[in-house]
Amino acid sequence: MTTPSDSRHGTSNSITCKHVLNSEILSVTSAMRKNSRWASSTLIMSSRDPRPLGSNMGLRISSPSHHTRLSGRGSKEAELMSNFVELKRTVKEVEDTTDVDLPVLLGPFFSILRSPLSTGPITSAALSALHSFFVCGLISSHSRALYAALAELSGTISHCKFEASDSSGDEVVLLKIMTVIQDCLCGSVGRGLGDIEVCEMLETVLTTCCQMRLSEILRRSAENTMHALVRTVFSKLHSLDAQSEEEKLLAAEEDVFDGELKMTVSTAESLTFEGSPEIIGDGESELVDDVAPHSTSPVASRPEYGLPSILELLRVLINVLDPNDQQHTDSTRLTALGILHAAFEESGPSIADFPSLKALVVDPGCKFLFQLARSDNTAVLYSALRTISIIFHAMRKHLKLQQELFLAFTIDRLALPGSNQNNRSPSTIGGSLMKRSPSLRPGTPTVSTPLQGLSDTSSLEENLSASSSRAVVPPARGETRDLILETLSDISGHPSFMVDLYANYDCDVNCENLFERLVDFLTKGVYPAQNMGSVEVQRNAQYLCLELLLTFVNDMAMRADGAAEQWRQEFPLPEYLLQTKSQKQLILTGAARFNTKPKSGVTFLEENKLIYVDMPPETSRPQSLASFLKGCTRLDKRLLGDYISKPDNIEVLKAFIGLFDFKDKPIAEAMRELLEAFRLPGEAQQIARITETFASIYFASEPAEIKSEDAVYVLAYSVIMLNTDLHNPQIRKRMTIEDYQKNLRGVNNGADFSSEFLQNIYDSIRKREIVMPEEHTGQLGFEYAWKELLARSRNAGEFMISNSSAFDVEMFKAIWKPTISAIAYAFITFEDDYIIQRAIAGFRQCATLAGHFQLPDVFDFVVVSLSQATSLLSDSLPAQFPSYPVIDVEGQSITVSKLSVEFGTNFRGQLAAVVLFNIVNGNGNALREGWVQIFEMFQNLFMHSLLPTRMLQMEDFLGGVTMIPLRGSQPTRPHLRNEGGLLSALSSYLMTPYSNSPDMQVPDATDADVENTLCTIDCITSCRLDELYSQIIRLDSDAMIAAIRALEALAHERTVAKLRLQSEDLVPALDEDAYQLPYDPASVFLLETMASIACQAPQYVEDLWPIMFEHLSALLSNSTQYSALLIERAVVCLLRLCHILAQKPSLRDQVYVSFDLLANLPPAIANSVGEQVVAGVILIVRNNKDIINSQTEWNLVFAMLRSTMSHPEAARMSFDLISNLVTDGPDMLVSLDNFSGLVSLLDNFAMAASALTESHQHRNRRVEPLTSSNSLLVDRGKKAIELLSTLHKWMVALQHSSELQQTYIWKQLTLPLLTSFGRQSVNAAREIRHAAIGQLQRILLGPSLVSSNAAEQSQVEDIFNRVIFPLLDDLLRPQVYQRDPQGMAETRLRGSALLCKVFMHLELRETVIQADFRLLWIQILDLLDRLMNADKGDQLYEAIPESLKNVLLVMNAAGILVPHQETDDTQDELHRTLWTATHERMERFLPGFLTDVIPSPALAV
Repeated sequence: MTTPSDSRHGTSNSITCKHVLNSEILSVTSAMRKNSRWASSTLIMSSRDPRPLGSNMGLRISSPSHHTRLSGRGSKEAELMSNFVELKRTVKEVEDTTDVDLPVLLGPFFSILRSPLSTGPITSAALSALHSFFVCGLISSHSRALYAALAELSGTISHCKFEASDSSGDEVVLLKIMTVIQDCLCGSVGRGLGDIEVCEMLETVLTTCCQMRLSEILRRSAENTMHALVRTVFSKLHSLDAQSEEEKLLAAEEDVFDGELKMTVSTAESLTFEGSPEIIGDGESELVDDVAPHSTSPVASRPEYGLPSILELLRVLINVLDPNDQQHTDSTRLTALGILHAAFEESGPSIADFPSLKALVVDPGCKFLFQLARSDNTAVLYSALRTISIIFHAMRKHLKLQQELFLAFTIDRLALPGSNQNNRSPSTIGGSLMKRSPSLRPGTPTVSTPLQGLSDTSSLEENLSASSSRAVVPPARGETRDLILETLSDISGHPSFMVDLYANYDCDVNCENLFERLVDFLTKGVYPAQNMGSVEVQRNAQYLCLELLLTFVNDMAMRADGAAEQWRQEFPLPEYLLQTKSQKQLILTGAARFNTKPKSGVTFLEENKLIYVDMPPETSRPQSLASFLKGCTRLDKRLLGDYISKPDNIEVLKAFIGLFDFKDKPIAEAMRELLEAFRLPGEAQQIARITETFASIYFASEPAEIKSEDAVYVLAYSVIMLNTDLHNPQIRKRMTIEDYQKNLRGVNNGADFSSEFLQNIYDSIRKREIVMPEEHTGQLGFEYAWKELLARSRNAGEFMISNSSAFDVEMFKAIWKPTISAIAYAFITFEDDYIIQRAIAGFRQCATLAGHFQLPDVFDFVVVSLSQATSLLSDSLPAQFPSYPVIDVEGQSITVSKLSVEFGTNFRGQLAAVVLFNIVNGNGNALREGWVQIFEMFQNLFMHSLLPTRMLQMEDFLGGVTMIPLRGSQPTRPHLRNEGGLLSALSSYLMTPYSNSPDMQVPDATDADVENTLCTIDCITSCRLDELYSQIIRLDSDAMIAAIRALEALAHERTVAKLRLQSEDLVPALDEDAYQLPYDPASVFLLETMASIACQAPQYVEDLWPIMFEHLSALLSNSTQYSALLIERAVVCLLRLCHILAQKPSLRDQVYVSFDLLANLPPAIANSVGEQVVAGVILIVRNNKDIINSQTEWNLVFAMLRSTMSHPEAARMSFDLISNLVTDGPDMLVSLDNFSGLVSLLDNFAMAASALTESHQHRNRRVEPLTSSNSLLVDRGKKAIELLSTLHKWMVALQHSSELQQTYIWKQLTLPLLTSFGRQSVNAAREIRHAAIGQLQRILLGPSLVSSNAAEQSQVEDIFNRVIFPLLDDLLRPQVYQRDPQGMAETRLRGSALLCKVFMHLELRETVIQADFRLLWIQILDLLDRLMNADKGDQLYEAIPESLKNVLLVMNAAGILVPHQETDDTQDELHRTLWTATHERMERFLPGFLTDVIPSPALAV
């Protein structure tokens, strides 16, 4: 039930449509009446058809023969007018216009449009009426008989006729035609149109677009309309079912009348479509076309338009693009290109779902577009590139080789002059179809000046040449270059682009390395090129290249960050593709060698296992080689033909031709396939050999009608000759079919071939020349090359698209160095903030990728590139640090140096520094060689007081840290040093960085300098150098080793290398000291940094030690030629490392290598570094008691301690160490290995006290003598004697408990100890001397001094000869006596008494009573004689006889010394001679003393 509101609404709409209809009728009729012809017309009944009325009245009325109708309506003026009168009556009689068939309502308007009598204004009014009907809804999808009306509308619009008047008015009519067509096709009723109607409308608009006589405005409007129509039409592809549409298309092909669905385009002055009228530009002549519109009766049953009309439109547009079709101009092609672009924008990838459409795009669409991409017309070039870009976006999956061709050509066009872009092996097609250098003659491609425009098609196929280098393509310049680059940027605008290039082309043997070529071009394109215009002109191209490069890096970084896709299963495995890539270069090399010398190439292929490998049992060697030769597209076709046709290679020839499938192929096609695989050689025998082999193999395929192999042989020759005869331009008289048939009579095994058989061969060759490789140029050669590309496309498969990370490692390895270099150049050179920001991001991403792929070389290169941009690297640092002002800013002292001021103004350098150190922070393990730059910047910053405080300190063993001085004086080294250590070493340097000397004036710092310095400090703070320094000590092994190597290299350059260089330059005089390098704070800084890192990473000391020791030994080996502080720090560094080495059993031997180095330092150096040496040794010995396990090792330790004894503090520390080793306690460590060393060292301490005492006596004999209470050295010497006594106790205990031989104990332990006591018994210090002789007496007179075995007598002799006698000899020397004139007499007395007591104790024992000691006794008497007579006024003169008396009495009591009796025969010779010798010797200094003490028996009686 209809509601009142619905009724009113319907009535209102009906009234509106009726009102619009009546208004438009009035508008058209008014326009008609304004015309003089129409104004004189009178409406009469005869003008209408009288038959209906007559029939109703019972009358019979005949039809005039001259009456003509067009769709049931008249065409005369009156009749046209009466049509509107009838329409008004019809409308008046109905309530709702929707109840009337739409053709009835529109009929009068259609008649006006079709009538040649209509004028421009009338036609314009009728078209406006139709537009109004679409607007108000009179023509809608709900209209009655809509399809019939639309069909009539299509035909009417397409056949619209009117008399031309003024051009502007006529163009208004055409413009309104465009509007109505757009209303019809793009509106809601457009779905009711059929394919024919759509084609008619599109044809009409396209015609208007291409009419050059029309105004620019009209043509542009028509183009806009065409774009809208095309978008509407192609949008249907999204809803059409591709499979069903293609099936319908194939089924309808036989039913479609020729011309029924065919569009053509002409750019002539009067443009005509098939079945369309002419529009006369001037004059009033009647149009010549009176073709009736299509019948509307079957339209209702027709389906909606779909694939056929789209296919036809695409065909027409693509055909317009043909650059060899002279019918179309560049303007027409521009229009077609714009329409195609709109079509592909709308359809997108859907167009590839339809095989018929895809086939058109693939060929000839791409062929024409690629040719247009060479145009010199900028507008055509732009439009062609734009269209190519959108096609690749929509269909790149189906255009693998087409994209290769275009990209290769693009890179060739963009390649900079002088670059090696063109020096590469050619591919089969890629880049060749679009080269522009013509050949001088067929088969001989050469490089020459490119022709202008598109006329130079002759050069497009030159890539089929097997030449090793490609023809040079002139580089695009100016606007053309920018257009091509923009297109390249657009084509590559998806994340997987580079991956796709690499997987599809670089990993395909038969394709170019497009990825590598493209990146190579992009990296070079960032730099300016010569002869390419000014820098400003090139800047946009440089930006584009950089942007493409950075986009690629960004895409790869995103994949590494997790944005990668999985490699699709239907694609070949990435491993297989990468393996192919690795083999590709070998294949290319083999092909290149083959192209130079075939035999050499085959040998190379065999050596690299590219042939004759993994062959199935049924495959022979010739078959393996033939398979490679046929499948490799990189071979020179001429050399290939020559090689396989040689007699030696007949088996290869058979295998090669056997690879072709000739089954069911006509001989002409078989020959075509064969001869296009290689270049036919010129020698007749070789041609015969090929032909014979072909005949044998082709006949085996059982061809129809051929009866023998000989017949095939003759036919093959005939095909070659016919091809030459029909297509050689030098032959004027062509062979006819009759001639051909005549030539082949009776060759088919005695019979003739059928006429049809030979006709087919003749027609095949006539219509399509057999183009042999490298034989033709021009359009024919291009067509052949394009055909080969299409043939390869059929086997190339689809373009693999996947944003996978499977290839990223290999891709990045191939291009990282030029990429980073280009980014660095852009960062340093370009001024654009966006570019700088993108370059920074590129650096970060390259560093991230380097870490992700574990490629330290890449990370190093990033660091090197950025470091060069920071301006913090210095070619050379001054030997003497200049004076810079120190300013206090908010309580902070800052140094205003040249570097701080310049760096503060270098914003780009600050950016580079922040980026660099932020990249290195956290990524130190990825760095190797780049550490050199890092530490070089540290060094430079240190020299200008810009490093964090922590990095400016040096450590030692004495506790605390000290700042490294920036400047130092160079005092003359003292030979001996009374005070030392780190603090005293630094006292010779200026601890503040500036001097107040008049020659070191400090410049003033301006406010701007201070501000710039603050900027520098802020930047350095942002670099977080302290964090980086902390991370260095936590590096992995490889990175740590690289860091230490870098530091060592820098330190070596500033020390060892510098010394060597300057020593060679300076030749000092003979009496001058060796050249000494001035103090260099940088060398100290580098050394301290190296030591600090190594000591905080003890786990890597085994790897770091060789590096550091090499540098340290180089310094210490020439220690006198370096500054004191540097050598002191080298010693500290060495000992700190030794402390770590001591904890590594495998490296303990290196500790002693170091000790030996330190022990051999020159005395002056040893004195200056003594405190540090001893402190280090003490630390090592105390913490690693088990490290010293041999006498040699202890001797090295003691040698170091001994070398530092001249240093008071070092001597004190050394003595404390020895005391702890000797005395009972936790640190006691006395062993057989160190006993003699301890004795020797304690002896040295005592001797040091003697030397000091003697020196003290010589300076002033009246001064108070040195004693243990007023001299540390004397006290230390006295304690040394006590420690020697402690060692004797340890030795005695060892002697009783050890299983060692007594001889060893005596020689190695006892005797050295006694010798030391004896030596110190003549010490200039009285307390030491008395303590020593006392200890000596206690030991010599103690029990168990000597053993009771056979070695007893030798030990006694050692005591006298090596201890007692040397002691008394020294006491008798005047110079010894002068050491202590007041106390030395007492020592002599004690010495003489000791002599007598020891003799009695050792020689007069019962166990040795029979020993022969005559010689020893005489020596004792000699010494007593000398002692008694040394100073007769001394008490010694009285004491000696008394001591001698006691000895004589004991000897006599023991029966040893008995007076000689002439009558006593029992006395042996020993006793007789002893008495005689004693008597004789004593008579010299004590006459009668012997006889007084021991009277002879006779006297006694």
